Amino acid sequence: MTADGKGLVGHAGAVLLRKLADRIGLTRGLAGVLPSSRASGWRERAGVLVQLAVAIVLGARSLLEAEQLQRHHQGVFDTPASDSTVRRLLIGLDDTTLAKIAKVRRRARRHVWTLLRLRPGGFPWIEVAGRRLKGWIVVDLDATVITSATRKEGAAGTFKGTFGFHPLGGWCANTGESLAMELRPGNAGANTVEDHLRVLAACLEQIPRSSQSKVLIRVDGAGATHGLLQHLEALNTTRRTVRYTVGWKITPEDEAAIAKLPESAWETSLTQGGELQDGYQIAELTGVNTRDGWPEGMRLIVRRVKPSRRQLKKLTDFEKKTGWRYSVTATNIRHMWGIAGSHQIQFLDALHRDHAEVEDRIRTGKAMGLHNLPSQSWQINAAWMLAANLACDLDAWLRLLTLHDSQDLANAEPDTMRLRLYHLPARRRYLRIERTWPWASAFTTSWRRLTQLPAVT
Repeated sequence: MTADGKGLVGHAGAVLLRKLADRIGLTRGLAGVLPSSRASGWRERAGVLVQLAVAIVLGARSLLEAEQLQRHHQGVFDTPASDSTVRRLLIGLDDTTLAKIAKVRRRARRHVWTLLRLRPGGFPWIEVAGRRLKGWIVVDLDATVITSATRKEGAAGTFKGTFGFHPLGGWCANTGESLAMELRPGNAGANTVEDHLRVLAACLEQIPRSSQSKVLIRVDGAGATHGLLQHLEALNTTRRTVRYTVGWKITPEDEAAIAKLPESAWETSLTQGGELQDGYQIAELTGVNTRDGWPEGMRLIVRRVKPSRRQLKKLTDFEKKTGWRYSVTATNIRHMWGIAGSHQIQFLDALHRDHAEVEDRIRTGKAMGLHNLPSQSWQINAAWMLAANLACDLDAWLRLLTLHDSQDLANAEPDTMRLRLYHLPARRRYLRIERTWPWASAFTTSWRRLTQLPAVT
């Protein structure tokens, strides 16, 4: 065995991601808002940021790893930017520049969504309880904890008893895109209204105007605040319908209302496929619970299930007495236009439980750059989070636009995509994929479709 190979390109899947970024106008858009220079040795910052996002998709966890990964692509792209160059780029991403980058992402997303509507099968509408939510854009908000092994700027004790950060983000359930994310200290509150309002506004800004007529916002129990729900109600206009489902922290008043429900009020809940879910029951609590101060017309749906052995220690006295474990969902949905049976509590219960898929978005996000923030600097970590969001979008767009008919890749995990496509070696100048590789056809099909995409004008 010798280490003298020539003309090889490692992680050849990078060409798919970079070609996508160029084709949809992301690279060109970033070039218009990031610093540029004609000086000798200057690295165009737009290319540096896109290549950082590509490296994160490939598995880079730090600036140094990103530089080393890009060394595998010297036969295809320029000489990789050093980690110090990338660091200077990230430090320079102030609030003004970040706002400009958000506009570039919105334009690229608008182009991608136009292409999605033209693909076979059309735009990816989500399905809940056997019903297709055609015309509805679904946004999921959730927070997560990113641990830190060192005392980085902004790191603090979290509500889970760990040490690190507590970012809040929003994802599009239809496409899996990361719409917006805000880095927060580890001790940031779970139900801070101001944080939710900022992230929600950033998410809505990312949704193309042509797709904003019907929007569903889903939040866990952290969203059950007067300020957020009143704001969601105020978002409704003559041109935009906004519906929400929010987790609800049960209080003694709620338990007293639940106790008033007759046994006949309980119905069997539905699975995500629309089948009856034995052992799980739901009922309408609206009207029985009479607390004031919440938006007019808000509905409360209560769900009960026999507790598991692990949950027995966490039951309230009321739950111990009744033998059931309860959860409540708040919603303003009386009817969703175009969705038959959307007023039924069984559908509404399944609709909110589908919000749990946001945990998959968080998990895959941590597999692409967010498992650990790489710097001691808050500014660099916040900018790295942006690059990780770009990486999430590139990965989602590639699968949506070019692999939508490949069952084993359309919804593949990051590690699966790396194994089957992104980490393939090839020879330059013409990338030649090993003919016996099981997913060689998927790779070449993806490239062919990318080259056929209409470029941004």
